[in-house]
Amino acid sequence: MTDFSKDGGNTPSRRRQRFAEISTRAWEHPADRSALVALRRLSGFDDVLKKLAGLVSERSVRLMFLATAVKTSERQFPELYGMVRDAAYVLDLEKVPDLYVTQDPTVNAMCIGMETPIIVLTSGLVELLDEEELRAVVGHEVGHAMSGHAVYRTMLLILTNIAARIAWLPLGNLAIMGVITALKEWFRKAELSCDRAGLLAGQDLQASMRGLMKLAGGHDLAEMNVDAFLEQAEEYERAGDLRDGVLKLLQVLPQTHPFAVVRVAKLKKWAESDEYHSILAGAYPRRGDDPQTSVGAQWKAAADSYSQSVKESKDPLMGLLRDVAGGVGTVGGKLRDTFAGARSGGPAGSDGANGGTNGGTTDGDGRE
Repeated sequence: MTDFSKDGGNTPSRRRQRFAEISTRAWEHPADRSALVALRRLSGFDDVLKKLAGLVSERSVRLMFLATAVKTSERQFPELYGMVRDAAYVLDLEKVPDLYVTQDPTVNAMCIGMETPIIVLTSGLVELLDEEELRAVVGHEVGHAMSGHAVYRTMLLILTNIAARIAWLPLGNLAIMGVITALKEWFRKAELSCDRAGLLAGQDLQASMRGLMKLAGGHDLAEMNVDAFLEQAEEYERAGDLRDGVLKLLQVLPQTHPFAVVRVAKLKKWAESDEYHSILAGAYPRRGDDPQTSVGAQWKAAADSYSQSVKESKDPLMGLLRDVAGGVGTVGGKLRDTFAGARSGGPAGSDGANGGTNGGTTDGDGRE
């Protein structure tokens, strides 16, 4: 254990474990890690992507925030300045990213830039969260910087822009949208990765979960309860029948971030895992071993992760997938009964499909 009085920095309110030479593989979700390992092994990929991204000057973005936001320092937002230094120290990042606060009531945080990433927090976020919740968010963004997510997310932004320009070409747009959908699925996993990085930086699970809960419900913590929010996540996971499973899938596909209840549940599960406790005990992958990391092994880990998620899921759609994989002969009957509105003990159509769809959409918009 150590304190963080490094280079004259502020000493935090409590002590946390530092992870010297920790590799980003320690916190990356298997699906995120497999994509990153593969992309990093493509010689020159980052250089090409950075040249493409040059269409939007990183220098101009940095100058814009320098001109229009507040750059944290020992004299401006000193507590936030200390947090980003602490997070970089805990995760052993030598070059501490600049941290800016911008006047914006929207609750948001971002890590932008590729050569020299910067972190931006909105004033809405700073006002919403307490010290330990903010520490988790700052650690989350430092995780993005260390994993190089900004480089790969740039590809998503470029392709999204291209898709908008060629929307009148059905086949061309369809192909690009397929890639965009796959990239969004990767980035949702990247967000789960950085929730883990935020937990490692702050080492306060309750604060991490509170922060995510506040993103869903606002600042009035006295009216919310983390345990009840976790129960809500369980309700969302197992809710309804196959139609609800399909609706949840359709709702999440356009998103770049997982829904808040999903993030809380996933983070709590990881915090209770042997993997997390091994990291705290000092048994974690080191950066020196990154070049020797097997791409095949990472893809297998990702496949195993998805397989395990389907196996453990209580979602009715995932249950159908298990039935398909298991060769169950009643799949067709389940689909027919569900989408025809049949119910045991009641007439077909007693619960109209339109009513179920509208209800599901309303719930989804409310969560979003």
